Amino acid sequence: MTRTTRSAILATIGALTLVGSAATAAPAAPPRAVYDALGDSYASGYGVPPYGECGRSQSAYAVQLDGRHRLRLDDFVACAGATTTSLVAGGQLDALDRRTDVVTVTVGGNDIGWASAVVACLGGTDEQCAGAVAVVDTRIRTQLPALLDALYAQVDTAAPRARVLVTGYPRLFSPEFGAYLGASPAEQEGLNAAADALDEVIAAASARAGFEFVDVRKRFTGHGANSPDAWILGATDPGSFHPNADGYEAYTAAVSSALRHVKPGCGRHR
Repeated sequence: MTRTTRSAILATIGALTLVGSAATAAPAAPPRAVYDALGDSYASGYGVPPYGECGRSQSAYAVQLDGRHRLRLDDFVACAGATTTSLVAGGQLDALDRRTDVVTVTVGGNDIGWASAVVACLGGTDEQCAGAVAVVDTRIRTQLPALLDALYAQVDTAAPRARVLVTGYPRLFSPEFGAYLGASPAEQEGLNAAADALDEVIAAASARAGFEFVDVRKRFTGHGANSPDAWILGATDPGSFHPNADGYEAYTAAVSSALRHVKPGCGRHR
């Protein structure tokens, strides 16, 4: 073997060794954060068919978040009609464990009989509307806090390492665009004030539990059910008073913004 040939072989071996070393040293892709999504119809994506089990839609914010911020949607168990108690009784908490990195939950609206107030204001008298809103407001302030505290404690126990984000609800109406069916601008403002009270109670309960509240109200400003650019479905739609596709994109943007700095495995380590 000539000196030139031997040098060429050694150079080739050296190059292969360097390539192998570089391949070995290449950092592994960071793990994906295990994400579980709980809640009611606002979490299930109800309002934008087609639906799977429990009114789950591919337009739900949980589905849209899958793959963002290195999230991997593990269990999507939100169910239309869920309350704080039926969420537990229906087995949604079974989705959570010590491997869960991120949890989202939207619930509370069904506990207070919100739909009854909307119906009363759209089709009833002024007195019926005012009475229904007063009943809902009382339930929000006197009954809901304890229900949320109990639920959040169970979420905390089931997913002790997770970062938990609790999403609120939008205001349903844009009074600046005038009356909607039987609801005057003043009655719409009353319903919106009750929605504000609902979000305030949810935000306070979230803080007590050490969870993060995601407020979506500003994103829906000007996009109520009676807006020319509505993100809330109107009374004649089968998914009435739920977000439409644009509305669920707004939810996704709000949660995505809150998750901007999330890292896999960086929940509430204890």
